[in-house]
Amino acid sequence: MERLMAGGISLLELSMEGIAQEAGVAKATVYRRWPNKEALLIDVVRRLEEPEPQPLGESFRGDMVTLLEFMRRRGLAKRSRWVLRSALSQMGSLPELRSLYHERVVNRRRDLIRQVVRRGVERGELRSDIDLDLLAEMLMAPMLVRTVLWEDAPLDDPGLSELIVDTVLQGVAAHPAAAG
Repeated sequence: MERLMAGGISLLELSMEGIAQEAGVAKATVYRRWPNKEALLIDVVRRLEEPEPQPLGESFRGDMVTLLEFMRRRGLAKRSRWVLRSALSQMGSLPELRSLYHERVVNRRRDLIRQVVRRGVERGELRSDIDLDLLAEMLMAPMLVRTVLWEDAPLDDPGLSELIVDTVLQGVAAHPAAAG
């Protein structure tokens, strides 16, 4: 499937027959494993990625840096980045693909991040009046933009994850002493 897509075939043009032919197996063999090409693509995307790290729960900052660092390293893997970018670009025309991707990838990660944010609030590391979803989005968005949307965005800085987390935690307003 990856080779077909690398050759310029879009997901809409892909067929289970073509995928089976490329793999050198019968179409029935492919259908035994995946009900459709969307499920196959989601499986390809998931297999290209290493499992998400499980946050240790020692500190909010440490857990968020760990999760963002996972995303940064994943973004550095060109093959994974290319397949993900290709899939995301075609989700609008393939609602089943979008639904599967959200069910199997996005929602799982979102729940993990919410868990980290909730623990940070419970331990008093974060304000209790914070919109947990908004904070999670503010922390994850810069890395997602760099890994998925901006092809030329620098990801090679190993301190990027810490910089993102620290910038959000410290805020971006000028400090009174520095503003004067």
